[in-house]
Amino acid sequence: MDIDAWVWWLIGAVGLGIPLVLTAMPEFGMLSAGAVAAAVVAALGGGTVAQVLVFAAVSVALIAVVRPIASRHRAQRPQFASGVDALKGRQALVLERVDGSGGRIKLAGEVWSARSLDADMSYEAGQQVDVVEIDGATAIVM
Repeated sequence: MDIDAWVWWLIGAVGLGIPLVLTAMPEFGMLSAGAVAAAVVAALGGGTVAQVLVFAAVSVALIAVVRPIASRHRAQRPQFASGVDALKGRQALVLERVDGSGGRIKLAGEVWSARSLDADMSYEAGQQVDVVEIDGATAIVM
């Protein structure tokens, strides 16, 4: 039983795809894509040298182009905040007197426990306050 070269390249592509899934290293995916390109060349009747050159060229090109783009995206901070980060800097309405020991505010449509940033400051019901930080389930306001 003689196996065609393109089948070996596809086996190699699958073999390179396994560490991609296990390690989440995108370079293995790029090498796998190079192996698929070499399989196409082999299926079209290209020689061994052409297959290896296509594998190397596609793999190196993908690594050279995709890796810097991925690094740039990974380094960027998200453009929108979510969770408690989205609540920092927002205004809230005092529902019950807020001082250094506690109180209640309405923040983003929900009632939150709150305390003042400065323990000596207090805010009366009806006042607007700014959320400085979220500490667990307590908003720190000023």
